[in-house]
Amino acid sequence: MHTYNELRELHKEFIYHSYNITPDGFSFHFSIDDFHFYPYWKCEEGLLENPTPFAQYIIFNIGMAELVSYWKCACPKKVIVKTGMLTKEQCLWWKKLYFNGLGEFFYKNNINADIDSFMEIIPDNTDKPVFKSEKKQDGFFIPIGGGKDSIVTAELLRPYRDKTMCYIINPRGATLGCAKTADFEESSIVGVRRTIDKELLNRNADGYLNGHTPFSAVVAFSAYLFAYLKGLKYIALSNESSANESNVQGTEINHQYSKSTEFERDFRNYVSEYLDDSIQYFSMLRCWSEWQIAKKFVQYPEYFSVFQSCNLGSKTDSWCGKCAKCLYVYILLSAFLDDKTLVGIFGLDMMDVADFRPMFEGLIYEDVDKPFECVGTKEEIRLALYTAAKKRGEKLPLLLKEYMDKNPTEPMTLDNYYDEDNFIPEELKGLLKI
Repeated sequence: MHTYNELRELHKEFIYHSYNITPDGFSFHFSIDDFHFYPYWKCEEGLLENPTPFAQYIIFNIGMAELVSYWKCACPKKVIVKTGMLTKEQCLWWKKLYFNGLGEFFYKNNINADIDSFMEIIPDNTDKPVFKSEKKQDGFFIPIGGGKDSIVTAELLRPYRDKTMCYIINPRGATLGCAKTADFEESSIVGVRRTIDKELLNRNADGYLNGHTPFSAVVAFSAYLFAYLKGLKYIALSNESSANESNVQGTEINHQYSKSTEFERDFRNYVSEYLDDSIQYFSMLRCWSEWQIAKKFVQYPEYFSVFQSCNLGSKTDSWCGKCAKCLYVYILLSAFLDDKTLVGIFGLDMMDVADFRPMFEGLIYEDVDKPFECVGTKEEIRLALYTAAKKRGEKLPLLLKEYMDKNPTEPMTLDNYYDEDNFIPEELKGLLKI
């Protein structure tokens, strides 16, 4: 394995050469010295026939969101942008996203980086972009990831179904199953294929760096493009208040940074300044806790057999039953569902496995680092455990019994939690009253 400093000395520059648009997709050309990368997106045939200058600039920005996944393998000090246009202020915006979105990557690779020196973005064209959407935008665009959160958003917005489409990157069984269960017709599903260049995997195999990047920024910019192309006004994400919590005690390292309120605010500002705010990006669930989302989700049992948000099991559309994400969702739902239903979903009673104790403790105790997964706050999980125990009486699974023996006090309820720091349109807020 190469080190951060070794790679930065070996590779001085990362270059964003160009982007190419075809009627059914687009690709990018990045390079680090002799290593060239061509990530590709495929969409509906003809959707990008004769793209407007505005569509072209949005695609350039998708490339800016994509490039960090390739940059991180060697972390060159300079990023040369030979296409598009970026002002000095935009360069600072992108540096902030990359730095905060790479917090987990830096931490896990023992990299001591600072925001000023970790990279310098040098664009060939520093003109300020001036574009406007020439379309009348109306309706909703819901990114569907296969988990409970986007299901809740889809159900909350069901009254607007006649002017709603859903967005899926790399459609699979769970995402398509959720969309179809939510009664989206095939014509209302925008499914795109995103392909990672194999040269990046080759670099990783040769000992170059790897790790987590702010993927939700890719979702944001790409959703903006397809909302524009389809004439839709609102991009309704499903990020909750809990996404703002850090994973490592005493730091701001957040696995979910690009799902945070801070990124949402920054993205909206970027859209307003450099794109067109006739298309609005917001999270429908930002005002709620994960506790409230789960409480709402269990009202839709028709999704129990199709939803799935385990990263390890995504290729087979199953819950692996071994990771912190599975354990977290199991615990949260245990406050509302019985053991038979949970085992039917996950394949086992995850709170009855002694080997899961370290993951379990990381999810609930303040002096233990939180797992690097998209999970809720420790406060929410402790409430779920207490509620699950009271629901089950005296016969408790191993980990739940151990927890209750040490923590018998009832936590504060989150039923009436409401995070005021949100961008939910006023006309939709009535849908979020519990």
